[in-house]
Amino acid sequence: MKCTGPSESEKFAFVLEHSLAREAKIWKVPIFQDFTLKGTDIPPSYYEKAVLWIGELSSLFQFCSGTFALATSILNRLLASVKAQLKYLQCIAIACLVVAAKINEEDEIIPSVKKLAVQSGCKCSPAEILRMERIVLDKLHWDLYTATSVDFLNIFHAMVMSKWAHLLRGLPQRNPSRHAAFLTRQLQHCMACHQLLQFKGSTLALVIITLELERLTPDWFPVITDLLKKAQIDSTQFIHCKELVDQHLQSFQPSNTVYIFNPASQNIQTHLDERLPCCYPMVKKAVQISLQARGGQDVPGVFTPLQASTYEDDMETDEFYDGFKYLYNEAGTPEAGQSSNDQRRQQESSSFCPPLEPAPEID
Repeated sequence: MKCTGPSESEKFAFVLEHSLAREAKIWKVPIFQDFTLKGTDIPPSYYEKAVLWIGELSSLFQFCSGTFALATSILNRLLASVKAQLKYLQCIAIACLVVAAKINEEDEIIPSVKKLAVQSGCKCSPAEILRMERIVLDKLHWDLYTATSVDFLNIFHAMVMSKWAHLLRGLPQRNPSRHAAFLTRQLQHCMACHQLLQFKGSTLALVIITLELERLTPDWFPVITDLLKKAQIDSTQFIHCKELVDQHLQSFQPSNTVYIFNPASQNIQTHLDERLPCCYPMVKKAVQISLQARGGQDVPGVFTPLQASTYEDDMETDEFYDGFKYLYNEAGTPEAGQSSNDQRRQQESSSFCPPLEPAPEID
């Protein structure tokens, strides 16, 4: 008699149960009170900018999305455990990223602390970063890994694709891995909002999935009800989180691509923020707009902004997508229903810059 292993749904249920248990044990976030982090002089705007800065560094050094999520989780746990001062926030943020990278990334990907300090533009010396890294490890008792919101998003998305894949068939030119990358961008945008700190990563991830399913299909309710039951998420907390996330994502809309043709130099400048509507330059702009709308003060330049080239911005989404396509066995295979010729025509038709004829020379 042949012994059959657990089904795919049973495997996902086991992973979800294990992640929820880990989250319940480790999850801890700071509390904002009277316009500052409780017990410190750190205002919400500085916290949000610190998270965005971690995201910029993750993109600069091509870290995976899980590293950014883990670094943010470590930052939150540390700020909830100690009374940190604003002048140390930058050093704390980069130290949390170093620790997360050592856990998630391959050794050849992780830059040296000296290179990290120089390329990040921070005002911390390598010795200060290493000293802060040791403080982070000591304060958190070397118990660092937890299930992050990105982990839960991947689990919920895989569960939906496994059991209700037909709900996402209407996505134009988007396979499961690209869809997961798109949702992860939205999730990262929400992780930089201090108002959403009160919700666990599992709740935040399920809200992102819910809002997307609401947009795509009228049959979303039974799916979310099933996931809510499996995730053991309080419905009141879920509804409150959903309202805040929906409001927060309204400031996070894709911008149109504008081409400027200069006949004199025959150069084309492409103003691109990103292929998908979720990227860190837009996140920064959206957060600044939302802060001004709430009547908050402008965010001073505590962190040195990173200058990314246009080419790096254009490639960021593809690199982000590459990390997900292996989860769905899409590496090296065309999307369903597409031949190689169809793919080539699609790539040509979806080119960002339409072909332009050179301007005739004027005598």
